[in-house]
Formats: sequence, structure tokens, C-alpha cells
Amino acid sequence: MKPLAAGSSATISDDLLADFLPGTGASPDFWKPAGALLPAEWSKIYLGWPGLGHQPHDPAIASFDDLVTMVVARIERPVDLVAQSMGGVVASRIAIDHPGLVRRLVLTVTSGGVDMATMGASDWRADYRRLFPEAAEWVYAPRNAAPLPVERIAAPTLLLWGDKDPISPVAVGRHLARQIPNAELHVLPGGDHSLAQNRAAEVAPLIEKHLSAD
Repeated sequence: MKPLAAGSSATISDDLLADFLPGTGASPDFWKPAGALLPAEWSKIYLGWPGLGHQPHDPAIASFDDLVTMVVARIERPVDLVAQSMGGVVASRIAIDHPGLVRRLVLTVTSGGVDMATMGASDWRADYRRLFPEAAEWVYAPRNAAPLPVERIAAPTLLLWGDKDPISPVAVGRHLARQIPNAELHVLPGGDHSLAQNRAAEVAPLIEKHLSAD
């Protein structure tokens, strides 16, 4: 791996490499409760998104595409991507466009680039603007003119969803499970949009099993 950006952290391992991508909350701390429950010998890199949430702005990051470029530039050998919400769209884009870089995927309450309005999702933008008034304006712009071709994702994919998530309803997870060729969906009863963090004790064993598979 290349040197880490500010706000990231890692453990060292010659074996499994996992990059953890947050949603629009953007904090590198989001995935740490689950990561702390995974094997200590795994290399775990927790990324933050410049200019989003409470993260410092970076003039090099001015669009969603720049986030994809930022992550791709860091990868030097096949990696596992563990991603939540918007981070899952970044991870999906990388798996589609750079299949040789992604060994396995974990996508949690993401959109996969589908039209969320047709899936009964609520709009997150007003609440996000209130919570993070300094966030970059580009985050509110539409990201895709068409759904991502998730059927081209070759990496084995674990989909983690909750059935009480108004932002990414479980219907989205079921749709992605049908579209991604080698995907498995787990639904956590009562899980909401932050289940990867607030249900870490349940999520971590599922992630460990998936990433440990041959």
C-alpha cells in the first residue's frame, strides 16, 4: 500500500488487506468498532473522505469521481473493500472498472448506483446539510446518469442490510443480490443505516467469514 492520507490508520500484515470505506459521514472511525473485532493480524486501513462530514477539505477532491481515483491510487495489490452507504458506490465502481484490484467486497446499506427513489428510500440531503453544513457542495449532485452495471462485479460480495433503514431500504439489498453474480445477502432485523457501527458485534463475524473464505 502507498502511504496513508491524514486521518487514516493501519495495522501491518503480509496476508489479508482490507480497506474500510465510510459513507457520507466520512469519518475513518466509522468502521473501527467492527474492525477491532476482526483478526489482529489483518491489515486494516480506515479511510475518510476529504471535504465531507467533519473531514478537512482537500482541493484535489472536488467530485465523487475524485474519491474513486483517490482509493484506486492507493491500491498496489488486490485488496478487500469493506464499504458503507456512499462508500459502497465507490467500492462498486472500483470492482467494475478495476476488477483485478478487488479480491472480495462487503457492501453495507449502499445504493449500488440504483435509482433509490424507486426503492422507497427517503432523501438524506436535508438532514445531512443540517448535520454537516461545511460539507462540500458536490456531495449533493447526482452521481450517475444510469445505474451502475453491478452485474459486472466479479468479486465475491457480501451484502449487509437492516430492515429498518429508510435511507437504503432492504429492497435495495435484495435487488443487488439478484444483480451481482456472486453475492450473498444478510439482513439484520431492526438494523438501520448505521448498523455496521452500532451492530458491530453482529456484523464483524459475517465480515470475517466472508473475507476468510477461499
